Amino acid sequence: MTQTPPTDAPRLNLPEYTVSELSAAVKRNLEQGFSYVRVRGEVSGFKRVASGHCYLSLKDADAVLDAVIWRTLAQRQSLKPEDGMEVVCTGRITTYPGRSKYQLIVESMELAGVGALLKMLEERRKRLAAEGLFDESRKKPLPYLPEVIGVVTSPTGAVIRDILHRLEDRFPRRVLLWPVAVQGEGAAEQVAAAIEGFNRLKPGGPVPRPDLLIVARGGGSLEDLMAFNEEIVVRAAAASAIPLISAVGHETDTTLIDYASDRRAPTPTAAAEMAVPVRLDLLAEVSELGGRTVTALVRLLDERRLRVEGLARGLPDPRSVLETANQRLDDWADRLANGLGQFVRLQQQRLAASANRLSAEAMRALIAQARNKLNALPDRLRSGMHRALEREAERLKGLAGRLESNRQALQNILARGYALVWGPDGKPVVSAGAVAHGMALTLEFHDGKVTAIADGAMRRKPRGGKSGDGGQGSLL
Repeated sequence: MTQTPPTDAPRLNLPEYTVSELSAAVKRNLEQGFSYVRVRGEVSGFKRVASGHCYLSLKDADAVLDAVIWRTLAQRQSLKPEDGMEVVCTGRITTYPGRSKYQLIVESMELAGVGALLKMLEERRKRLAAEGLFDESRKKPLPYLPEVIGVVTSPTGAVIRDILHRLEDRFPRRVLLWPVAVQGEGAAEQVAAAIEGFNRLKPGGPVPRPDLLIVARGGGSLEDLMAFNEEIVVRAAAASAIPLISAVGHETDTTLIDYASDRRAPTPTAAAEMAVPVRLDLLAEVSELGGRTVTALVRLLDERRLRVEGLARGLPDPRSVLETANQRLDDWADRLANGLGQFVRLQQQRLAASANRLSAEAMRALIAQARNKLNALPDRLRSGMHRALEREAERLKGLAGRLESNRQALQNILARGYALVWGPDGKPVVSAGAVAHGMALTLEFHDGKVTAIADGAMRRKPRGGKSGDGGQGSLL
């Protein structure tokens, strides 16, 4: 009977490994068995560390696979992984002995179908919209006629030629081209840098600052247009201080830059049409407005002429106005002559009154009276009073001189042909109405007096200087 060996005898013959040896063997076998694989899964726990490497997990309903994207690939890759994004990664399986786990070293990554890409773009759109980057209040109006237009597009494609041709047909403007790649690696960064570069130009500098920007690209697949869906491009468009038109793809294509731009054009050619008006249409409009202005001006001048003619009919005849003024002037001349005579008589009355008050006899009587009072005053006041009397005598002497001067002035006036009329009561007659028929009058001339009898009442001179007999009338 054969004896059965113990059940643990084979295990005792197994080779013994150290932990490092076993980890290395597992790593070698795993890398040989799965040297290059394609794995589909949902991105989870994506993070980029300070070294530039990216760590993430790929998961499905039942399992999770760790993955690593080294820095060199992360810098070149156009697709930016985000949590929840369904992707297909190509790479190799390896282990990380320090943690006893296996992981996928990613060498390329792409979205798992158009549906996943659209889902990612929609989530990105909602996130950026929540930040307010697409609000209508941020939209700026386009300039009516920009002097300089900046274009961000490829320098070799048909887009720039279409834009230039359309601008030449409508209204030629100065165009500055910022050449960029419109798809592929680094395209998004170049487009964002071009938008920011145009905005950094100083007004009046050696390179003119555009009044309007056009970001354009021809049609293509959703993957071809991905550069214009990148967050860096969307933020640059939203932050542009220069009004911006997006013209990416064909009419049915929509990218995220369309939401951030101030206007969206269905095609690059349509963007050029939005940028400038039609020059011939403007010339026709200006010509029409000029004709309407001339017509309105002619009508206005006709209306003003008719109004002036109407107002002129309401004005008095200039000859009549002059005749009235002449008659008024004659009336004032007569009144001036009468007033001069009254002034002379008034001055004579004042002179006569002064003469009566300051006669020589009165002056001597006043002086004698003052001397008598002075003799009665004490000696202390006598000298002061004597000085006061001397001053008063000098003042009276001055008044007498003025009186003589006034008398001489009156004689000069009478010598020019004037006369004073005295009534029977010895008072001067200053008005013709005070003379009655038969009144005895005394006429004083410069060289003597004449007695006269009034033979009629006063007759007034009719207005206008006309009278029945053409004469002035006689007082005597």
